[in-house]
Amino acid sequence: MAIRNEATAFFVLLVGMTFYPAESRADVTRDIKCLAQNIYFEARSEPLDGKLAVGHVVLNRVADSRYPASICEVVRQGGEEPLNKCQFSWWCDGRSDRPKNLVAWKQSMVLARVIFWGYSEDPTGGALWYHANYVRPHWRSKLPIGPVIGTHIFYLNDRAPKVSQATPHPQRKVRLMMNARPVKVGAAAKTT
Repeated sequence: MAIRNEATAFFVLLVGMTFYPAESRADVTRDIKCLAQNIYFEARSEPLDGKLAVGHVVLNRVADSRYPASICEVVRQGGEEPLNKCQFSWWCDGRSDRPKNLVAWKQSMVLARVIFWGYSEDPTGGALWYHANYVRPHWRSKLPIGPVIGTHIFYLNDRAPKVSQATPHPQRKVRLMMNARPVKVGAAAKTT
C-alpha cells in the first residue's frame, strides 16, 4: 500500500478544504463523492491496493486531455448512451447508485479523500484502463499491459508520462502537477 505519513494525511484531510473558495469547495466535495462512488462500485471487494488503483485510474484520466476535465465527468462518461456503454459499468447498469454496505462506503470515502489530496502513490504506474480478469474486452490487445491488482488487469498509456502520485485536483491544473515529486513535511514524512 502506498499511503504517505498518516498524521500528515489526516491533517490535510481536516484542513485541506479551508484553502478553497466556497464555490470550489462544492466542486471538491462533489468530485470526492464521485471518486468514492467509483471506488465503491468498481472495487469494494478488492484489496486496498486495488481500491487505490481504481481511484488513481480516474485521476489519470482527468490528467489526460483525451478525457473530461473533472472527476465526475470522467466517472459518468458515456452515461448518455444506452445501457452498458459507460466507461465504468456501474454508472449505466440500471441499478441504484446508492451504496448499501456502509462500512465499504465509508472506506471508499476515506480513500477518495486520500487519493484526491495526493496522499497515495499510484499503484498502476499511470494506467488509464482496466477490466476484471473474468471479462475479455476487445480493446485489451491494443494496449500495453500494466500491473494486475486483485481481480483487475490495468493497461498503460504509452503516449503519456507515467503518473507516480495524485495531486490536489482543481480541474485541469492537475495536468501540470501530476509529475511533481512528493513533498516531504517534517522529518517523519516518508513514502511507504
